[in-house]
Amino acid sequence: MKVKEIATSAGVNPDTVRFYTRERLLKPSRNPDNNYQQYGSEDLKRLRFARKARQLGFSLPEVRQILDQADDHHSPCPMVRDVFQQRLAAVEKEIHELEQLRKRMKTALSAWQDMPDGTPDGHTICRLIEHWDDGKPDTQAEE
Repeated sequence: MKVKEIATSAGVNPDTVRFYTRERLLKPSRNPDNNYQQYGSEDLKRLRFARKARQLGFSLPEVRQILDQADDHHSPCPMVRDVFQQRLAAVEKEIHELEQLRKRMKTALSAWQDMPDGTPDGHTICRLIEHWDDGKPDTQAEE
């Protein structure tokens, strides 16, 4: 298969194929007649795998490590589970932090509806930001 053919078969664009080839995740041969890169079924399998792994949030170095372990006939599954558990915990933490930010943003926007605009006077820069939480308990613990 040529670049366009393998890209179509895997549901990616040709630039993705070229990128993974440069990164040595794919190992095409060269056609002796025209020096074009020729991709085989193993390349297609690896390309589809890499796309799925990236959709699950694995980084390129992690995908490479998984493929390397598989190439060495070692199961990458234990590493995949460990990485995925750590990644999921990080994503859940980030979601929690974003939910807290969303809550602060909604509270601030609500408070700003009734606040007058201010002009910087040497004591303030933007009173909306400086006073959005006036009268509320210390919110630094949420940050």
